[in-house]
Amino acid sequence: MVIFLRACYEWTHLRIQDFKSMAEYNSALFRITSQMKLCRDTITEEDMLEKIFSTFHASNMLLQQQYRAQGFTEYNQLISALLVVEQNNELLMKNHQSRPTGSAPFPKVNVASLEMNTTSSGGDNHKQRRGHKRGRWNRCDEAYHRCDGNGH
Repeated sequence: MVIFLRACYEWTHLRIQDFKSMAEYNSALFRITSQMKLCRDTITEEDMLEKIFSTFHASNMLLQQQYRAQGFTEYNQLISALLVVEQNNELLMKNHQSRPTGSAPFPKVNVASLEMNTTSSGGDNHKQRRGHKRGRWNRCDEAYHRCDGNGH
């Protein structure tokens, strides 16, 4: 009797918005319905569908109406659709957080000026622009074990 009363109380107060994910809600719903079956009281598919539709958050009334209009007859069909939507929303939010709407992407490197520096001929001028053979990092120095051009 105690289990049954507790399960009835939890069923009455079960709402989607009280859970962080649809998987958590689904788990709680099946725990409650299992307890009620143990006490010889069954929850029907229609009861579970109505429970979901009636506990949508007020800001999601349009979604609730759209899901009702799709004519789901089995709870597992509806919960599968909601789980897919939740996964897609998480992916969209991760993409949005990586670069929110309105933010500019990183600027691209100016390819034309990069090509000019690496392909221009001019002997010593080219080497001076690129920093070749200058400073102690590029000359052979036995104390530091560094040699020409490596700079490592």
